[in-house]
Amino acid sequence: MFQHILIGQYVQANSILHRLDPRAKLLAVFLLVIVVFFANSWLSYAVIISFCLVTILLSRVPIKFIYKGLKPILLLVLITVIIHLLLNKEGQLVFEWGPIKIYESGITQGVFIAIRLLVLVIFTSLLTLTTKPMDLTDGLESILSPFKRFGLPAHELALMMSISLRFIPTLLQETEKIAKAQMARGVDFSSGPLKDRMKAFIPLLIPLFISSFKRAEDLALAMEARGYRGGEGRTKLRQLCWSFRDTAIVIVVLSFGVGLFFLRV
Repeated sequence: MFQHILIGQYVQANSILHRLDPRAKLLAVFLLVIVVFFANSWLSYAVIISFCLVTILLSRVPIKFIYKGLKPILLLVLITVIIHLLLNKEGQLVFEWGPIKIYESGITQGVFIAIRLLVLVIFTSLLTLTTKPMDLTDGLESILSPFKRFGLPAHELALMMSISLRFIPTLLQETEKIAKAQMARGVDFSSGPLKDRMKAFIPLLIPLFISSFKRAEDLALAMEARGYRGGEGRTKLRQLCWSFRDTAIVIVVLSFGVGLFFLRV
């Protein structure tokens, strides 16, 4: 049920994206999230899709794996498209059936929003798919470290985000295990009225919360037993090294953003 979730997973490969400094990837993804909102025409979205496909090829992550990982959000994308089709009343009337009227602007905006959501999920997923959790933590802490002078706990914040990403696949596996155990006992999650299906999830949620709290307590005790006292005075076994290719990838993303800005209509 949850084996193809992309968030929090890491795929071992020998690609240029895997070899990049995690700080460069974090900055690139942050810029791409902003850049995607520059697109407002078919040409600009075609350029974004092309850039996204090239990025996937450079990552050497199997396209089939990414496609399966996108399946859980396709329902959300479909609902978003339907909302735009029904509520957007601008432009020329394209289809009419009783009270349902679909306009040209609704189709355009629905497709644009769908592409935007999918591209954002792919870019952010490629960050975790090509970066080890420890490297991601070190990179995030390094980026946030200048804000320590303003009282921001950079190390603790990076650690919390890293632990959250790390345990997403674990919690999904635990959810699937509990769901299969409940289905073996006759619980049906997929049929019947919506009210009955919602009730069927209660036996799933309660043991999941208990397991999550127990896992969090075990992790806290393990960190305390190993003498963890925060980021002050801590040293690192692996030092991050910024190279020319990291600078180049940030420049490429910036150039991509500038190009999209001039493609706006």
